[in-house]
Amino acid sequence: MKTPVLMAAIVAGFGLVATGAQAQERPDFATLDTNGDGSITVEELAAQGEQRFATADTDGNGALSEAELLARASERSEGRAAQMVERMLERLDENGDGEIQQSELPERDGNRTERAFERADSDDDGVISEDEFEAASERGGRGGRGERGGKNGGRHGHGGGRG
Repeated sequence: MKTPVLMAAIVAGFGLVATGAQAQERPDFATLDTNGDGSITVEELAAQGEQRFATADTDGNGALSEAELLARASERSEGRAAQMVERMLERLDENGDGEIQQSELPERDGNRTERAFERADSDDDGVISEDEFEAASERGGRGGRGERGGKNGGRHGHGGGRG
């Protein structure tokens, strides 16, 4: 019984994160091992969770308001966005100027835009009406004509295969 409880606490502890600069980093072993004895106890994990709560409770009233929860969520989102941008720059900024030029973007499948247009143009008239646009938006850009197959598949009988 002690092992499942300890494992649950360890898993929960790894999910605990500090606010601010460390918003996206899981605490390392040394951070969780607050007394430095080379092992992590349930009490140490609980203390870490309490600290996280206290940090998020900016008005110190012992409860997390909607504003405090939103602020915490915003910090996490900003941290993830910053990491994503950093990775994009590392991967795409070929000339090292800290910016991504159009020419540095990877070439996409040349027909991607055309295929997306064809999926949205459900009546095949060569233009996208407002109704077709709304329908495509509701599908979230996936598939077309009720199926993922787009123009050449789906329920309209335009032939077999994917378009």
